[in-house]
Amino acid sequence: MTKEEIFNKVFNAFILIGMTVAMILTTIIKLKAADSGQYLLIIAAFGSLMGVLSTVCSANGKILTFLFGILDVSIYAVMCFIGAKYGNAALHALYFFPMQFVGFFQWKKRGAGSSSKLKARRFTPKQWLMFGAIFLAASVVVYLILSRFDKTAADHFIKVAVLADAVSTVCNILGQMLLSTAYMEQWYFWIGVNIFSIVMWAVTLSKGEGDTSYSLIYIIKYSFYLLNSFNGLRIWMGLSREGR
Repeated sequence: MTKEEIFNKVFNAFILIGMTVAMILTTIIKLKAADSGQYLLIIAAFGSLMGVLSTVCSANGKILTFLFGILDVSIYAVMCFIGAKYGNAALHALYFFPMQFVGFFQWKKRGAGSSSKLKARRFTPKQWLMFGAIFLAASVVVYLILSRFDKTAADHFIKVAVLADAVSTVCNILGQMLLSTAYMEQWYFWIGVNIFSIVMWAVTLSKGEGDTSYSLIYIIKYSFYLLNSFNGLRIWMGLSREGR
């Protein structure tokens, strides 16, 4: 076993354990605060665990990421629908769910399997310009839409929490598209998702409203996701060199 393989095994174990602990703590806090619907929290916790496994598998170029992703996305879509978060429910059911199947077949075409490596792709300069323009335009549009519904900090020129939410949403959509089509550059968007998610929950924590430990758990969770994203970028740089 090479030094890189040993590092990957240790790092993956660290990320899996860390994110699982953060998820369990979040669930415990929710269960203690809930008067009813505990079974839904258990189902949601299982979906979150599938998300943890999917994230680590995607960083390592393992096609199992889509099996875990199907479970994670479908459960989350149902939870959002039950909770009347219809926008998120539609996004996950109509976009993230079918993209798991797109990703599975795209990765199979590019050699991903139980014993073979994925041949990842890289952007051309033209694709960099195109996705950069899409990212900026979409972020502005989503921010303007979300800020109209946000009732906090109305006197601020830019609402930091809303901006973080908007950029995170756009990065999520573009990141999933590039994940499913096996582009290395997906990891720049996942890094953006995690950084802006940390900012969003840090702003919530700083307001000191209600139970701030809930926000702290999410800061810890997305911090682990951020570490995993940097590791995914490192691994996929190698996979994309081999896939040329």
